[in-house]
Amino acid sequence: MHEFVEWPKTARLFRDVVVTEKLDGTNSALHISRVPEMGAFEFPESLFVLVDDVVYAVTAQSRKRIITPGKTTDNFGFAGWVYDNAADLVRILGEGLHFGEWWGKGIQRGYGLEERRFSLFNTERYGHLSIDDAAYVGGARLSSVPVLYSGTFAEAAICQALTDLGDYGSVAAPGFMNPEGICVYHTQTRNVFKVTLDNNDAGKWEAAA
Repeated sequence: MHEFVEWPKTARLFRDVVVTEKLDGTNSALHISRVPEMGAFEFPESLFVLVDDVVYAVTAQSRKRIITPGKTTDNFGFAGWVYDNAADLVRILGEGLHFGEWWGKGIQRGYGLEERRFSLFNTERYGHLSIDDAAYVGGARLSSVPVLYSGTFAEAAICQALTDLGDYGSVAAPGFMNPEGICVYHTQTRNVFKVTLDNNDAGKWEAAA
């Protein structure tokens, strides 16, 4: 028997977008949650930290898995940094799931940096941590990714942001002339699209062909 299937609502293209620099590091995130009394068993892979008389569970993850400090369990030292600085991260970020890019020294392009950085993707949520108002936590710089354009969807504006990045280099790491590309966040659909400068935006399998 066939059941009724509704056609999804069609989103409008010409709504606000946010264009940010796409950083070439490793996708990472940390969960921060209050721990209810006697509820620690709910967070078996977390670090527990006391901040302002409240117990929080802090958990680190890579793109594909939960990670913990250790040679075989971490991802470029991200979990180690999170665990070493958990209380400060709770105070700065608060509760929630915080996605970003862990990048810099020894990770992918490296960007000519001598330190590592964690750049948060949601520029609206982390506006207080803009690239000009970054926090320094445990030797790593904590900020949101740099915004290259914000406004109504316009192909010309998006292409200009990409062209400027290619011509003038990274905004996140000034002086580094081999940036990866851009991410375009469409606010109505809440989807993120990427455009890279390498291989004319070919996918990895296309570039290898």
